[in-house]
Amino acid sequence: MIVDKTMKKVRRKIGKYEVGRTIGEGTFAKVKFAKHSDTGESVAIKVMAKSTILKHRMVEQIKREISIMKIVRHPNIVRLHEVLASETKIYIILEFVMGGELYDQIVQQVKLSENESKRYFQQLIDAVAHCHKKGVYHRDLKPENLLLDAFGNLKVSDFGLSALTKQGDDLLHTTCGTPNYVAPEVLSNQGYDGAAADVWSCGVILYVLMAGYLPFEEADLPTLFRRISAAEFVCPLWFPAGAKALIHKILDPNPKTRMKIKEIKQDPWFRKNYYPVKLREDEKVNLDDVQAVFDDIEDRYVSERSQINEGGPLIMNAFEMITLSQGLNLSPLFDRHQDYVKRQTRFVSRKPAKVIISSIEAVAESMGVKVHSRNYKMRIERVSSNKVGQFAVVLEVFEVAPSLFMVDVRKAAGDTLEYHKFYKNLCAKLESIIWRPGETSLDSGLLRQMTF
Repeated sequence: MIVDKTMKKVRRKIGKYEVGRTIGEGTFAKVKFAKHSDTGESVAIKVMAKSTILKHRMVEQIKREISIMKIVRHPNIVRLHEVLASETKIYIILEFVMGGELYDQIVQQVKLSENESKRYFQQLIDAVAHCHKKGVYHRDLKPENLLLDAFGNLKVSDFGLSALTKQGDDLLHTTCGTPNYVAPEVLSNQGYDGAAADVWSCGVILYVLMAGYLPFEEADLPTLFRRISAAEFVCPLWFPAGAKALIHKILDPNPKTRMKIKEIKQDPWFRKNYYPVKLREDEKVNLDDVQAVFDDIEDRYVSERSQINEGGPLIMNAFEMITLSQGLNLSPLFDRHQDYVKRQTRFVSRKPAKVIISSIEAVAESMGVKVHSRNYKMRIERVSSNKVGQFAVVLEVFEVAPSLFMVDVRKAAGDTLEYHKFYKNLCAKLESIIWRPGETSLDSGLLRQMTF
């Protein structure tokens, strides 16, 4: 173990879970890596402040998201284990999916093979069909909300914009989703069928998997919406005839004639090498605990114990590093090619932690962005170039060995492609402090120095 008199190892516990580092951060929530104290099972904990939920009037939305994730239990959907609460926070305990986003696969490989694309698409359709059977419509299907487990199986996540149909009203009326993946009828503000809208998004995802780029992409939203409404797109020449025909039937701007999931499952191209998921008998779902989390804080009390570190950056242990590398090979952490940038990225430096922070602050300010620093964590913000929304990045410094620091960079808000460009530009300007090891990854001496 690393011994540092100026630093204390941070320990924190939420119920029966030992909490580790932040692995994701958004406007209203943080996601923490954690392990079950008794079983050692890895989980992800979504942490939300009750004050924030109340301030933004999100109580019903959060209740809905939690309830939906309890209802839609399926091998290709991220599983919700349980919900806990303290006096100030709500904790959603989720299955930890270590394979990263499907989006990362597309960025890394540019485009996927026909067989890979088909397998992911088949698993996506299975998951979406199960949701629809339960009366749940996702409404924000895109590669960034599709995760991969350790075996390469797809897991649908992020049900924050999902809807449950109400009896007597089969149409949805809220315009939501990501513009490039949204169905044309969603933009019309006249009500839409949630199932048909999800199918459209699935068609766009299949196109992106096989092409490596979007079927509808324009610099300004009015032009983008016009192209989507007219279904103006062209399939690349390398698309097989079967896939091309299927995509054209799915990306039909008329929701009434658009292909339905039942028809997709009968399509010859889809059915080749298709192995449907065998589900257990439907589990009875009790949502009483969801209500209890919001209504009765004392009965659902969660003990939290933490020691605040004031002497320097947090120490990252070897186990946490392995979880970051998505396997036992640590080399991706220290030898990442600059032409492959993930949504979550990191670099290593041998400079002192304070020098790293001051260098990043100086570079960020030179790039014309707002910088907010606290201890060894930093948030960088600016308005996106397309003016659609805010762009934000979170950086945090960790000590992985004496005189060796890792800077973890995460997209907190905004477009992923814009984040890719920002990260490359940032690294180029920080070249003087970034340490790049040789062809060998992590030597045995360094491994022996890391915290276990």
